[in-house]
This record gives sequence, structure tokens and C-alpha cells, in this order.
Amino acid sequence: MKKLVKGLLFTLLLVLGVMAAGCGDNKAADVQKVRIGVSGAAEEVIWKPVIDKFKEKNVAIELVVFTDYTQPNAALANKEIELNAFQHHKYLNNEIKKHGYEITAIGDTMLSALNLYSKNVHDIKDIKPGDKIAVPNDTVNFGRALSVLQAAGLIRLKSTAGSTPELSDIEENIAKIEIVQVDASQTASLLPDVAAAIINGQFAVDAGLVPDKDAIFQDGVQNYKGNDFINVIAARTEDKDKELYKEIVKAYQSEKTKEIYKKDFHGQYIPAWDR
Repeated sequence: MKKLVKGLLFTLLLVLGVMAAGCGDNKAADVQKVRIGVSGAAEEVIWKPVIDKFKEKNVAIELVVFTDYTQPNAALANKEIELNAFQHHKYLNNEIKKHGYEITAIGDTMLSALNLYSKNVHDIKDIKPGDKIAVPNDTVNFGRALSVLQAAGLIRLKSTAGSTPELSDIEENIAKIEIVQVDASQTASLLPDVAAAIINGQFAVDAGLVPDKDAIFQDGVQNYKGNDFINVIAARTEDKDKELYKEIVKAYQSEKTKEIYKKDFHGQYIPAWDR
């Protein structure tokens, strides 16, 4: 009798164990995975609150870090990832024209600041006629730099200038400055030799500059026409209306993300979703 009871008890425990394992397998199978392509490991700091929030909803968000800007859109188009978040509208539109990608922006994120820095003057008003201002020489950032110089009151652009103006679009050189075009990576190193320089966010940080403290003039979304330079979260066009992706965008566009921009990136990233 005792043997029979022990046998039944063992069988019951075995059945319960199998059922529990089955439930565990089902739970694991229910987890939905969303891979998001980003550029740079620093993105993990920004996305962590979103990742943690969706863990509770049985959604596993995985950041896939790319080092080459040509890769995230190709990976998205090839269904190697579900979303990406690394580029601005203008870059995405150019990629679509070039490669025929069926990719759509589903939410705005931020503007990567292009600020004016100086080691020789403390205020924009101290810039004198003939002073040299170093700016990035690539087409996109040079155009952005001219828009920043206009916002700072140093030049005035023609009303017909597009989102990436050229030298010929300068209607008036108000401060009579000399604009020196150099490779973006050299702008920070030229600070001792020029009155001021417009420096890309990451190059500024790498040079030990703190964007929201050291800039003599700060960039902002209001300095540009349209949304060309606003970064986006993008999805395949066929998936652009997926409710889960909309929820991820909404979770990103939060006060918490703004706090992270300010605390961890010191103004290098400017929130652009509620402009």
C-alpha cells in the first residue's frame, strides 16, 4: 500500500513538473521580440527605461548597434531588425531615393545640436568684423551651420534658401565674419586659432566641451525650416501602423527621455517630438 501511495505521489509530481515546464515554455513563446537598430552604445542609456517598461508587457526590446550608417536601413529592409533609430528625415529620404527602401518614419526623437563654441570670446556680441568662424565643410552640416549663424544674428540668408543653404544663399554678412570651411573633425582643434567654431555634438563632447555650458550660442529646432534634421524612429512601410510600434514611440517620447538627454548628454540632444 505504501509503495502504491509513493508511486502515485511520484507520478503526480512528475505530471506537475511537466505541466510547469510546459507553462514556462508557453510563457517564453509568448514573449515578443523587437530589434531596434541604433548607432553607438550610448543609445542604451536612452532606451533603458523603454526596454524596462516593455519587459513588463512581455516584449523584449533588443538594441542592435551598428557602426556604419549604411547598415541600419538595409537591415530593416531585409527584416533583420524591426525598427531603427539613428537618422534624420533628410538622410532617410535620401536613402529611400537611392535604394528604393520601403521604410517610413513613425515618430520624431531629437535634434543633434550643432552649437557655436569659442575659447577667445565669451559672448556672441564680442565677435568683430574680420573674425574667423570655423564650420564643417560637408554639404549637410555646412548648410546647418549657416542656419545657426543666421539664428545667432551673424549673417542673413535669402528667403529662398532651402534647408541646406550654400555660400551663395547669404544675403548679408551682418557681422562681416570670415567663414572657414574645414572637416567636421577639425573644428574643435581649431578653437585656439579662430574667434569661434560650429562643432558637431559628438566632436564637442570628445573635445571636453559641455554643450549646455560651454556654447556661446546654442542650436535649436527653431533654427531650421521643416523637419529635415530631426531624428526619427523608422519602420518598414508595411509595419508603420502596428500598435506595438506606436506604443514604443510613445514610450520614447517621454519626460524621462528628456531628463536623460539633459543629465547624460548635457544638451547634445534636443527633444524634437513636441516642437
